[in-house]
Amino acid sequence: MPDPSTARPAAGAARAGEWWAGVRALAPMLLGVAPFGLIYGVLAVNAGMPAWLACAMSAIVFGGASQMILTQLWAAGTPALVMALTVAMVNLRHALYSATMAPALAPLSRGWKALIAYLLTDEAFAAMTRRLDGGSADRGAGPYRHWYFFGAGFALWAGWQVSTLAGVLVGAQVPRHWPLDFFLPLTFIGIIVPALKHRAQLAAALVASALAVACHGLPHKSGLMAAALGGIAAGMLLRDRGKRSGRPREHGGTPEGDRHGPRRRRGSAA
Repeated sequence: MPDPSTARPAAGAARAGEWWAGVRALAPMLLGVAPFGLIYGVLAVNAGMPAWLACAMSAIVFGGASQMILTQLWAAGTPALVMALTVAMVNLRHALYSATMAPALAPLSRGWKALIAYLLTDEAFAAMTRRLDGGSADRGAGPYRHWYFFGAGFALWAGWQVSTLAGVLVGAQVPRHWPLDFFLPLTFIGIIVPALKHRAQLAAALVASALAVACHGLPHKSGLMAAALGGIAAGMLLRDRGKRSGRPREHGGTPEGDRHGPRRRRGSAA
């Protein structure tokens, strides 16, 4: 029977080790997160958003892409319902993240599930899934694996809050007539273009871009929603078509070979 006097310190050390491992796994990603948060803070203030609201949004919404789009919609005077629907569509991918993480979080309490769900972002998800894959020193589930998830998520959360605050402080000193809103599309171009590796992704980006330009004049920035829906539809259509056309090769041979195969066999039998 384990001695309680030694079991508790060992458990505490294990929790701390997992937490710091999560922080270390996420730390390299902060190099890209910090400038993004800085730009958001500057743009939010120059869009007329109060400094306290810009910081509160980082703490409550905690989503870089969502906050960037909200800043643009805020500046355009978009109704709250349209802003809510747009943000919900942008964050729809988090449902997939949650479904991936759900089996690992099933034994945890509701409090832990809520905490990790709140901290689940793109970068944190990447770090968490590496832990789920059990690579190198992180192999195995472990009873304190959720502390790793907490450490990774908290590292990103803290970095985002600090960079947002720095952007708000800097943005308050920047003249409002400066065209800083130009940084918004540049930021997204820098994020999206390196990630376009497949035809379906490229089609989604091109269709969404074309629709965004064509629907620019729609009221309440609703052209952004139309562009997002069109891009998603184009990408899924091309992906499904690629899967269907690739099936014959996956089972061996080609469609032409399948059609002519029986003829060759009859000829050889004769």
